[in-house]
Amino acid sequence: MVEVAGVQAGAAVRDVVIVARGLSVVFATGAGPLTALTDVDLDIAAGEFVSLIGPSGCGKTTLLRAIADLERPATGMLTVNGLSPDEARRRRAYGYVFQAPALFAWRSVRANVTLPLEIMGLPAGERAARAERNLALVGLDGFARSYPWQLSGGMQQRVSIARALAVEPALLLMDEPFGALDEITRDHLNVKLRELWRRTGKTCVFVTHSIAEAVYLSTRIVVMSPRPGRILEVIDCDLPAERPLDIRETPAFQRIAQRVRDGLRRGHSYED
Repeated sequence: MVEVAGVQAGAAVRDVVIVARGLSVVFATGAGPLTALTDVDLDIAAGEFVSLIGPSGCGKTTLLRAIADLERPATGMLTVNGLSPDEARRRRAYGYVFQAPALFAWRSVRANVTLPLEIMGLPAGERAARAERNLALVGLDGFARSYPWQLSGGMQQRVSIARALAVEPALLLMDEPFGALDEITRDHLNVKLRELWRRTGKTCVFVTHSIAEAVYLSTRIVVMSPRPGRILEVIDCDLPAERPLDIRETPAFQRIAQRVRDGLRRGHSYED
């Protein structure tokens, strides 16, 4: 067995899903080049739940979009399941959940979930079966014939997650999907997502601004600096697999949350 940075000793190289080495992303602007990410080194193993946290503009979403081949690195190396991001995208190696649900109002819940499957050319029976299975996974069985405008914001975001799961990816990329929701709904969806991750065993990369959310959901937390974004610290989140919401009141949870907070402070993430 070979040990790679950030991956538990004993994990085989083939079990490393995402590898970034010296990764930088630069955007062209009217005022000149803008470096969004610089010198990012990161490994994410199969089955992990890794949260990216940092201040607004630190490159969390840029890193996620680079993994998804929605942004092109300027320098460095990035692979997804041993493939380039472009090849991984073409093979539908991941599902992507955006900040907003991005549902079509004129399509039913079922039709929104099956849209990527229609594009893939799957038979109608297979599309229906996958929609039913994944709507049940996110707790929306019984809502297949509803329309997005008939659902709450939290329910719409669960439809978005079901749509991402419908392509049956091993990797789920989530860009702050619960950020716009009220705290009660957000707590509920954190519990649902944690249960979903445990049932499916998928690898998840999750962008958030919430320390409590990152600690509750994650196996590891990547703390990022203000722009140009770089990785300040990777923190293991070794809480029990069973995580009721009230685990957030425990000393173990608070210790990890304080480590994240200290990491952000060391990176001057609280400065204007």
